[in-house]
Amino acid sequence: MDSSSIINIHSLSRACNECQLQDLCLPLGLSRGDIDRLDQIVNRRRPLQRGSTLFNQGDRFQSLYAVRSGSVKSYSTSDEGDEQINAFHLPGEILGLDAIGSGTYPLSIVALETTSICELPYERLHQLAHEVDGLQRQLLRVMSRELNSDEQFMRLLANRNADERFASFLLNLASRYEARGYSGQAFNLSMSRSDIANYLGLAVETVSRLFTRFQQEGMIRVQRKSISLIDRDRLNALCNLNPLGRNPAKNQL
Repeated sequence: MDSSSIINIHSLSRACNECQLQDLCLPLGLSRGDIDRLDQIVNRRRPLQRGSTLFNQGDRFQSLYAVRSGSVKSYSTSDEGDEQINAFHLPGEILGLDAIGSGTYPLSIVALETTSICELPYERLHQLAHEVDGLQRQLLRVMSRELNSDEQFMRLLANRNADERFASFLLNLASRYEARGYSGQAFNLSMSRSDIANYLGLAVETVSRLFTRFQQEGMIRVQRKSISLIDRDRLNALCNLNPLGRNPAKNQL
């Protein structure tokens, strides 16, 4: 078994105070005492296995969820049964915010790999937000961040050709991994090529050709699920992004 796939049970049981994702998740800016109070309502669920569903489109809204490790995809299903992928979510991102208003989850969430999740029961979180200074503000900050990032990334992809969409996708993943303290130069793609094609609005054959051509042209190196960005300057130039490869338009795919 690859060492990167081994789950450290001790690390999954750590309190919010010890979590490496504090700066990306709800506890940002809260005092240690307030984080302890938040930690008391967090349910650290058993890890989801690849292909397991966290919740389905149309389920009654009960909780928000934070990705602690691993990754998931969110998608909607049409009346005809067609699936449209909305986003790929990485550690530190909050799931279920779009269900607060309607009371039902508008999207389904499925694990792309072994994934650990923190569950925050919404009624208890809502009550605590009225008692803890700053928690309600943090909730609004997270909601605003998610909404803005979605809208801006959709604008980024609009009217772009297949090469530009694919390069933007890779660079965005790189910048998000870097924000989490991981390498943005080399990382695993937990999503399938079919999922990438669905998300980018491309044919699967087009995505496969792009992987091959980008590798032949020396911009990336692909080894099964592992990808290395060899020439980020060329990828940036292709997308008209800044030289450091930071995509300011999207914090979430």
